Amino acid sequence: MEGTLTARDKVGVQDFVLLDAYTSESAFLENLRKRFRENLIYTYIGTLLVSVNPYQELGIYTASQMELYQGVNFFELPPHVYAIADNAYRMMCSELNNHFILISGESGAGKTEASKKILQYFAVTCPMTQSLQIARDRLLLSTPILEAFGNAKTLRNDNSSRFGKYMDIQFDFQGIPVGGHIISYLIEKSRVVYQNHGERNFHIFYQLLAGGEVERLTSLGLEQDPHLYKYLSQGHCARESPTNDKNDWKTVFNAFFVIDFTEADLENLFGIIASVLHLGNICFKENKQGCASVPDTHEIKWIAKLLGLCPAVLLEALTHRKIEAKTEEVICPLTVELSVYARDAMAKAIYGRTFTWLVNKINSSLVNQDFTQKTVIGLLDIYGFEVFDKNGFEQFCINYCNEKLQQLLIERTLKAEQAEYEAEGIEWEPVQYFNNKIICDLVEERHRGIMSILDEECIRPGPATDLSFLEKLEEKVGKHAHFQTRKLAGPKGWKRIGWLEFRLLHYAGEVTYSTKGFLEKNNDLLYRHLKEVLCGSQNSILRECFLVAELENRRRPPTVGTQFKNSLSSLLELLTSKEPSYIRCIKPNERKEPSKFDDFLISHQIKYLGLMEHLRVRRAGFAYRRKYEHFLQRYKSLCPDTWPHWHGPPGEGVERLIKYIGYQPQDYKLGKTKIFIRFPRTLFATEDAFEFSKHQLVSRIQATYKGCLRRRDYMRKRQAATKLEAYWRGALARREIKRRRWAVQIIQRFIKGFINRDKPLCPDNEEFVVLVKKNYILNLRYHVPKTVLDQSWLRPPGILENASNLLRKMCVRNLVRKYCRGVSAERKAMMQQKVVTSEIFRGKKDGYTDSLNQPFARSRLDEGDINPKVLQLLGSEKIQYGVPVIKYDRKGFKARQRQLLLTTRAAYVVEHSKIKQKIEYSALRGVSTSSLSDGILVIHVSPGDKRQKGDAILQCDYIFEVATKLAMLIKKEHVVRVVQGSLQFYISPGKEGTILFETGVEDQVYKDKSGQLTVVSGWLERGG
Repeated sequence: MEGTLTARDKVGVQDFVLLDAYTSESAFLENLRKRFRENLIYTYIGTLLVSVNPYQELGIYTASQMELYQGVNFFELPPHVYAIADNAYRMMCSELNNHFILISGESGAGKTEASKKILQYFAVTCPMTQSLQIARDRLLLSTPILEAFGNAKTLRNDNSSRFGKYMDIQFDFQGIPVGGHIISYLIEKSRVVYQNHGERNFHIFYQLLAGGEVERLTSLGLEQDPHLYKYLSQGHCARESPTNDKNDWKTVFNAFFVIDFTEADLENLFGIIASVLHLGNICFKENKQGCASVPDTHEIKWIAKLLGLCPAVLLEALTHRKIEAKTEEVICPLTVELSVYARDAMAKAIYGRTFTWLVNKINSSLVNQDFTQKTVIGLLDIYGFEVFDKNGFEQFCINYCNEKLQQLLIERTLKAEQAEYEAEGIEWEPVQYFNNKIICDLVEERHRGIMSILDEECIRPGPATDLSFLEKLEEKVGKHAHFQTRKLAGPKGWKRIGWLEFRLLHYAGEVTYSTKGFLEKNNDLLYRHLKEVLCGSQNSILRECFLVAELENRRRPPTVGTQFKNSLSSLLELLTSKEPSYIRCIKPNERKEPSKFDDFLISHQIKYLGLMEHLRVRRAGFAYRRKYEHFLQRYKSLCPDTWPHWHGPPGEGVERLIKYIGYQPQDYKLGKTKIFIRFPRTLFATEDAFEFSKHQLVSRIQATYKGCLRRRDYMRKRQAATKLEAYWRGALARREIKRRRWAVQIIQRFIKGFINRDKPLCPDNEEFVVLVKKNYILNLRYHVPKTVLDQSWLRPPGILENASNLLRKMCVRNLVRKYCRGVSAERKAMMQQKVVTSEIFRGKKDGYTDSLNQPFARSRLDEGDINPKVLQLLGSEKIQYGVPVIKYDRKGFKARQRQLLLTTRAAYVVEHSKIKQKIEYSALRGVSTSSLSDGILVIHVSPGDKRQKGDAILQCDYIFEVATKLAMLIKKEHVVRVVQGSLQFYISPGKEGTILFETGVEDQVYKDKSGQLTVVSGWLERGG
């Protein structure tokens, strides 16, 4: 337990006794919340276990967990239901005394599951022999049978126990489970005939209908649909349950045979279950005399058949009542209301007594035939304190039971504490606590208690009602400090207490009870006439339940309250004779959702389970106590005198230890065998110091151990390295010899191959030739040309001349192929134009070579550069090319800026928005340019064309591009002529002009003295 204290801020303390603020409910709740958040559902209050239902599988109930807790000291491991079970078992075996484990809590808090886990723990961990295997199996399988007949779905729990159960597990002197005995308390018979909305009847009814074979159901007169039966459909959720009735039926049915039920027993048992369902479907109607009658006797016949009764006698018993006078018997008809009461009373009586028979039957199968003395561990799975919006007779009995159990718990806890103090020689300090004996007396005191007053009202002559019972209570116990009614409370209590209600101040708080139905439920009378009929049943189980001797006894049977009080009294006597262990189960939320923690609901349960009161009693003296041996063993490292070994008595060692730590006298007491620590903070400080010293000790131990390991490892590695070096040197020498021998052979073969390299292929030169070829091919991959123009190639050896030539051709082809595939359509067209340019100008005109690396443009004019009026005048003709030019007049040779536009049909010389000259290709004679580097272009027109004004003399910067475009659009051979020296051009009919081409210092175009146009190409520019 101490080992978890270092993580207390995150997961809380695992024993509420170690809470500093132990009187604070909020601190209690916060500690519970921390642990629940970390899926730690168990917490101790001393030896009492608080269990919070997780509503999910946590994997903490495995066989390995059972082994972990087996035979371990109670506080050595974290809290667990297995620790409670193992502690009770070990104490029973060592001290040979009897024990019991009391499990309580609200419906849905996990009481039934806790009892199952304890039974499973005993079944797995206790020693077992083959002959006693049957007893163990019967103990385990009694649970599903009792759950089927005694559990039901409620609003709070899908598998709510509707009865209290006490099971004794008997062990022999070796600790082997050899038998058992079960006692049931106050089964909720009213559920047989009525269920609230959202609730179901007992499981067995639904299991029989869902899982029973068709033949069996037919023989019982039943159908599978539960909605057909009134007793099963009042809650409107007959089939809306998470429980799997069909699978549960298989488990229960198989358990019957393990527990030694015969086929006849089962036939009679199922007949009783079916007869209850048929009873609920009997419909009564009022006849003309105002009495009850049954128009349809179909259900009566089935009940009579199943129970072995005469139909007519049964019908009469349900609709008539036998009244005994002094000397005669009178049979009086019943009203419909009384007949319904008789029917329901019969159903409840049959089911209640059958359940008692079932428990007795299971007990008979668990009886051990060896009559030597046995020790027992009792399991008490009983209802917890109940407070609903409407609390009735059942809640009154349940809460009275919890008052008695709380009284027992506090008394036994105080007694155990006092005994431990006295045994250790420590002065006992009286503890102030709420003694609920005053409330128990209010309920059970003879002649004056509520139970006695209720019985008096039930048996007194005259009309007794729930209201008269309440008035009697006000008269008899009205002055009691823990009792209130609306009348006694005055105006302040009117809103909280109804006219038919009374309030008790229990140890857990105030509870308001409605007296409606108190008398009826306490009486729980079955008409004598019906008893006589049932006593004559041919059903063997009913014959055991309804004895003829019961009819001979004319005394009034004890009331339900008296029976419950007596059985509770005997239970307390039984528990008082045994050593106790306690488990308090808590439901975290109403919706059965995992990880949801409802503070209000849990606070309510903490109060009603009396946990704070128990903690206060447990903490009244010292919060922590431990045997000297355990305390010294854990904390001896905190004192140099006790570390690492203490050789004296443990008590002296503990005294030396706590003085060194610095305990104050008021913080502790030393007993005979234990140390008692008063405050949790003292223990926390000790634990924190231990945690710190533990790290230091661990570091020192680790350093020493690591040093030892390293030295040992070093020596081992040194020896291994020496041996490896020796082996490795030998291996290296052998490998070197082998490598050198191989190298000599290779060199020899290489030299021989080199000598014979020019001979035909033979064994002497084969390897050399292959090597040469391989090396050439491998080297060639790094010297392959990257472009078509790259003429480089790796020189081949003589034997690879032919192969090298073939590879070179393949490489060139591949490069050409890749280059051609990479040429776009636009570039292809440009290259075609370059080809035409080459045909026209190569070797004929200066500047051609310089123009090769200058790409041609699609046009030198954008569409925005051309006047829209010109585009309008061109109409549908599409401009193929446009370029800015300088036009020289034919007469004065004056230079003018113009645009030359080429279409598919004609060439246009344009000035702004006017077409100055249109030259159709059909009327064009040719195009002339000089052999020099000037940009003069002359377009010759036909003299016979009257529309033309003469040849066009143009100058532009792109002479090669313009000439090529024009030549391709004209589509005539040799249309462009390159002239040298001079050229003639046409001016007008009968008149021609001459252009002279010369070279000079700089470019010039001028009219000379003879009236000719002279074009000078500058050689300085060319040279530069």
